[in-house]
Amino acid sequence: MCGICGILELAPEPRERDSGLIDRMTDTLTHRGPNDRGTWRNHQIALGHRRLSVIDLSRAGRQPMGNEDGSVQIVYNGEVYNFRELKERFRLVERGHVFRSRTDTEVLIHLYEELGLEMVPHLNGMFAFAIWDTRRRQLHLVRDRYGIKPLFIQQDEQCFRFGSEIKAILEDERVRRRPSRQALHDFLTFNYIPGPQTAFEGIGEVSPAHCMTIESDGRVTTRRYWDLPAEDDAIDESHAITQAAELMDRAVQRRLIADVPIGVLLSGGMDSSAIVALMSRHHSEPIHTYSVGFEQASFNELPYARIVNEKFKTVSREVVLTADMVRALLPEYLRYIDEPYADGSAIPTYYVCELARDEVVVVLSGEGADEVMAGYETYTAYKASNWFKRVPRWIRRGLIAPLVHALPVSDRKLSLEFKLKRFLGGQDLAPEQAHLWWRIVLTEAQKLALYSPAMLDELTPASSDRFFREAFGRSSARDVLNRLMYIDASVFLPDDLMIKNDRMSMAHSLEARVPFTDPDLTEFMARVPARHKLPGLRKKHVMRAALRDDLPPEILNKKKVGLEMPYGQWFRAELKDLLTNYCGRERLEATGLFEPAAVQALIDDHLERRRDNGRALWGLMNYMMWYELYIRA
Repeated sequence: MCGICGILELAPEPRERDSGLIDRMTDTLTHRGPNDRGTWRNHQIALGHRRLSVIDLSRAGRQPMGNEDGSVQIVYNGEVYNFRELKERFRLVERGHVFRSRTDTEVLIHLYEELGLEMVPHLNGMFAFAIWDTRRRQLHLVRDRYGIKPLFIQQDEQCFRFGSEIKAILEDERVRRRPSRQALHDFLTFNYIPGPQTAFEGIGEVSPAHCMTIESDGRVTTRRYWDLPAEDDAIDESHAITQAAELMDRAVQRRLIADVPIGVLLSGGMDSSAIVALMSRHHSEPIHTYSVGFEQASFNELPYARIVNEKFKTVSREVVLTADMVRALLPEYLRYIDEPYADGSAIPTYYVCELARDEVVVVLSGEGADEVMAGYETYTAYKASNWFKRVPRWIRRGLIAPLVHALPVSDRKLSLEFKLKRFLGGQDLAPEQAHLWWRIVLTEAQKLALYSPAMLDELTPASSDRFFREAFGRSSARDVLNRLMYIDASVFLPDDLMIKNDRMSMAHSLEARVPFTDPDLTEFMARVPARHKLPGLRKKHVMRAALRDDLPPEILNKKKVGLEMPYGQWFRAELKDLLTNYCGRERLEATGLFEPAAVQALIDDHLERRRDNGRALWGLMNYMMWYELYIRA
């Protein structure tokens, strides 16, 4: 796992170049690759690389790496798990290519020489790479199917810049730091920023499953190289279970390729527990697991992690997260993300990765399973909603709704009060809009009420539901449930979960691999009819059936909890001063973006328990922290 960056000069006439810029850009990514660094330059382009050695630890694996005559140069972040198969299938040695290492990087170079960008659909892995073709004077940027590995871009009249993290691009002082108002508007809906935009005006990212080609004069073309297929009604339940079991096993086995120690981030949920079970089939030594928990019982899954550790006789370590530990990490953890980000699993993941890095270099984690196996509550909400609509409207609105809205606010994780109120709010919406409503942070009206008059004068925002609507419309699936799962695989997974997965692991120079994003597995599960994935309201039916002989019943039958912090509770006590400080009048007015009285009303409602505004306030506080670090400073 590594960090990459580069700068392509676009100015038609030569000018004085900052010869040290690529070195400074490269060194902003040291935490992503502490084992080695390298740069390569010619008259038009400079490439930088930081290396975390995982496969072929020798100096033969150094990057930037070139082909035999140096006409093709690559900087690469990631792992292609089937690189040995591709080397044999395309007969690269027989075709005369000379290999000087055992790396997947060198296979990519020679595959490009043989196939060009047509090689990309053959790659099974997580990757973001840049190839400079000297003969064609073209820069190619490629990102994996689910955006596991990041790749940010920025272009002006002078240069095209790219980097694994935004900080590499910002190292060039010619790049202006301006907050994107549209990105802020979307952030307040999701607590993350959906791509390809970023929090910075003028800085974007290569979309997952896309290739981008930049000509030497700055012309840019992009194309999607992969997408999920539609359902195959011929797949019956038995075949779905049998094939899913085989593909999950193969996906985990592929991700055990490494020349360094490997562990598992074990939450206690079914996904990470499944990885431990499957890994135990192919791993002769005791598996090392790392878990995080909380003092608050409804947020704590450590008892379930211990059940898995006991069954598989793992070597386990735990950390219990407290409000003081969160305070110690704020706001500095955002320097690893470079954007406002308010998924409550990020800080727990930071600490559990810190624990793991003491012993291993690679960990497996369970992200991606819910999106392909129908694991989220929003899927059962969709099915239950269809049934609930059969109840006469006067009963729903006149009797049930008043009772639900009278329920007192609860601090418990995914409390019944929270679920019922969200469920009722989505009843009269289209499926893709209801899917957003059930997880929305702030509505369009609530966001507009928070903005200053100056912000409202400058911004006519596009509605944030456009991301869900576009994905829903792009899906080739016929069943609505499969199209909702496609939304999550296209938006939530790459733009939220993979940010946490990548940045919090790389903060500790730790490589995190995600078996449930294996394309063989995800393509097959996309073809499975929705009725097999979610019979009745039984989430992850195929996965539970496939692993029924491997996992303890306590894991197979437990409800999904998910990794999250009790920040709503902490805001009323341990973190109240941080909230009122960062979201105070003086700081809010300095941004020119927010109306302080409206933000204070959100805070007051939360502190007085009139509403649970914990998620919204966590998002606002994180935005203000980011603004202080990256814009105001």
